[in-house]
Amino acid sequence: MSHDVVIRGGSVVDGTGAEPYSADVAIDGDTITEVGKVAGRGREEIQADGLNVSPGFIDLHTHLDAQIGWDPQVTSVSWHGVTTALLGNCGVTFAPCRASDREFLAGMMETVEDIPKNAILHGLPWNWESYGGYLDALEALGPSINIAGLVGHCAVRFYVMGERAVEEPATDDEVRQIAELAGQSVKEGAVGFSTNRLPGHRLPDGRSIPGTFADRDELRAVAREVGKHGGIMQTVSDFRDFEAEFDLIADEARTARGALFSMAAEMGVERTNERVLAMRAEGLNVTSVTVPRSGGGVGGLSTNNFFRTDAWNELRKMDLAGRLVAIRDPETRRRLVDEVKAQGDQVAEGTKRWFYMGDQPRPRYTQHMEESLFHKAQTAGEHPVETWLKITDETDGKALFHLRGFNVNLSALEDLIRTEWAMPGLGDAGAHVSQMIDSGWSTFILSHWHRDSGVYALEEAVRRISAVPAGVLGLADRGTLEVGKRADVNVFDIGRLEERMPEIVHDFPFGAPRFIQRAAGYHATVCNGTVVLRDDELTGERAGRVLRN
Repeated sequence: MSHDVVIRGGSVVDGTGAEPYSADVAIDGDTITEVGKVAGRGREEIQADGLNVSPGFIDLHTHLDAQIGWDPQVTSVSWHGVTTALLGNCGVTFAPCRASDREFLAGMMETVEDIPKNAILHGLPWNWESYGGYLDALEALGPSINIAGLVGHCAVRFYVMGERAVEEPATDDEVRQIAELAGQSVKEGAVGFSTNRLPGHRLPDGRSIPGTFADRDELRAVAREVGKHGGIMQTVSDFRDFEAEFDLIADEARTARGALFSMAAEMGVERTNERVLAMRAEGLNVTSVTVPRSGGGVGGLSTNNFFRTDAWNELRKMDLAGRLVAIRDPETRRRLVDEVKAQGDQVAEGTKRWFYMGDQPRPRYTQHMEESLFHKAQTAGEHPVETWLKITDETDGKALFHLRGFNVNLSALEDLIRTEWAMPGLGDAGAHVSQMIDSGWSTFILSHWHRDSGVYALEEAVRRISAVPAGVLGLADRGTLEVGKRADVNVFDIGRLEERMPEIVHDFPFGAPRFIQRAAGYHATVCNGTVVLRDDELTGERAGRVLRN
């Protein structure tokens, strides 16, 4: 008997949490048909001797809603073993949308997620009004990996209330309409509803985005309608009102199919664990997602993410070659240093969270706090801006610095990701594209938290990035390597697996810049039975599907 694909002789990590075992995996069409000793040959044979074979990884937090329009291969996540990506997080989506509202939604996405408005308006087909129509449009784009989507509070509220959606409370009738439209969107294929309650997410005019200050009863009404159609609730909470926000999450989980929230270690792992375990003891489906390393920006001479003074702003107007010439000019360099020094100690203190990412192919994400730019400068007897310029000059402008914003304390982060309810993810792929890049989070989990530190056994690391997120999304046919499941599969070399140094490219519409980050150690990625990546390079196959609720 022949098969379409046979992955031969690998160490299978099946996603269930079971220990790895040696087996072949046979694939026919888009389905796994054998796991064990496969006698028949494959039309394509993938030799996996000495390699691991796992389910495809599932990314629960992306903002690829715009990028997929001009990059259906959805890089960078597709370089990192991700075979399913969830769009529509944080309440910001492009559907439902009337033609007259496109400008508003595109402008909102630009200021909240740093995705250029012109790229959004010209890079997407905009041939939908309903959420189901939006999913049809994504399907027509032919993505390389699977896509699922949440419908966002901002779009739903603006569709119902217009300009009043930004700052005014909804009337009882508007709450009913908002909830019914959210439920209808889930009925049309959204896997759930997302909302944002952080005031810092703002529109171009400085106001907080629609839904930020919505009454909690509005969200409870939405959860009831979303739950009728089997959808989940995703919440970016403002945990300054800790107890009230967790009461809301619990209520959402009671009426929807589950609740998903974003988490950082700074929120307090112990008190959060207490609340979540109580909800889970009640039988509620509550899960969190967090960046599995310090989250924040990436800066360097090749970016616009560095110091801010008049002299530094002049650098922003130059290309990289011009910037390098400028920082090597003694007079310009003196101005660059003097103006930063004149800003006082606060700027220098801020560099206690800046870390040089190194000059090797693999970036350094796990340095101790005493290895910061600030401490390097102290050791050298100079100001941090002088150290920044020295390292940048010595590397011909290639140096990048990781700017830690949250999950700063790696010990606290370890405590968080050891809990049963906090899953690694939150890479924000497709967002903040010229400021940060955490799309390689899945590779980081396997390389650092499993191989380098031993915090996770391999089977546990894989379970947390495959079967668990599949369960969150209700994907019963994916997430584990079992006969009858969809053939989303990774073949990787755990000894060689790692992220590569981020780099700036200008491949967005109108030449806008973004970070990309490649990976090393992926022998193959299979999506729906088709090889979409081989030896760390995408094959060009676009075998993904839109996974509707």
